[in-house]
Amino acid sequence: MAIILGIESSCDETAAALVGSDRRILAHRLAGQEAAHRPFGGVVPELAARAHVEMATPLVEAALADAGLKLSDVDAIAATAGPGLIGGVMVGLMTGKALAHAAGKPLIAVNHLEGHALSPRLADPDLQFPYLLLLASGGHCQLLLVRGVGDYSRLATTIDDAAGEAFDKTAKLLGLGFPGGPAVEAAAREGDPKAVKLPRPLVGTAEPHFSFAGLKSAVLRARDAGIHKPADIAASFQQAVVDCLIDRTRRAIERADGATALVVAGGVAANEAVRRALSRLAADNGLRFVAPPLWLCTDNGAMIAWAGAERFAAGLTDGMETPARARWPLDPNAEKARGAGVKA
Repeated sequence: MAIILGIESSCDETAAALVGSDRRILAHRLAGQEAAHRPFGGVVPELAARAHVEMATPLVEAALADAGLKLSDVDAIAATAGPGLIGGVMVGLMTGKALAHAAGKPLIAVNHLEGHALSPRLADPDLQFPYLLLLASGGHCQLLLVRGVGDYSRLATTIDDAAGEAFDKTAKLLGLGFPGGPAVEAAAREGDPKAVKLPRPLVGTAEPHFSFAGLKSAVLRARDAGIHKPADIAASFQQAVVDCLIDRTRRAIERADGATALVVAGGVAANEAVRRALSRLAADNGLRFVAPPLWLCTDNGAMIAWAGAERFAAGLTDGMETPARARWPLDPNAEKARGAGVKA
């Protein structure tokens, strides 16, 4: 059994984990930064990077102690090398490089999105390639056919905002607090999803992609109208997002030849309304539905360690010259989406 140390630092969580190739999570340590960013209603990159500098090494030491291991017991070191906030990515990757060099261990530079994409296989050993993945997070909203480790075909992406970003901005507009996703979901439980008429951008169109900027603007107009309760706006917004995700995923299913399952990953995958709707969609189309445990949906070190384990098993390691990247598409050959620019 190979043991991989994983380090994650792409946004506002610093994490370190030790995962075995047999899918055992030997240790997992995570430090969030919610208190530091809450006054700003969102993540401040400079504050995040400084916190990663302070926490990365202590978390690695704590994870090794939890597992009863020394660095020399680890077979390889995996670190997020992008995409993400470049300051944080640099901290985690440089930490991984330093540890790999000091211990004489292979370095595995992990694409953060691949960490999400492969995380369902950590939780479900029966999940086989290829599968259709809805990857929905604060920075990305994509539909991908996952054919294997390092082999992805992007079927759709957002042409403007990601679903998770729309959740965060909606929470800020409604004064619900930070982090936005859980805050909107909690408020939505107390509201009426039919109370506010909101748009469903691109739903029913031939274009395969997502769009959430117009929905976010509609939430602002609904708030400013002053006639709706925040809980009703939150519930109506959440339902609109669900409707968009289901419509776009339904289209992707038609193009995902040979898919063994419908899989969801990323922070938005922790939303119960999203999970329920996708589960029904999968059943309607004769597909298994696979979603990681809630804690594995948000950023964490275990998914980076597991992606490292999958890449290590495939003989994929990286050199010390590997750069940190703010942008790093899983499918670099995908056709550019209208308006998406570098986010595609």
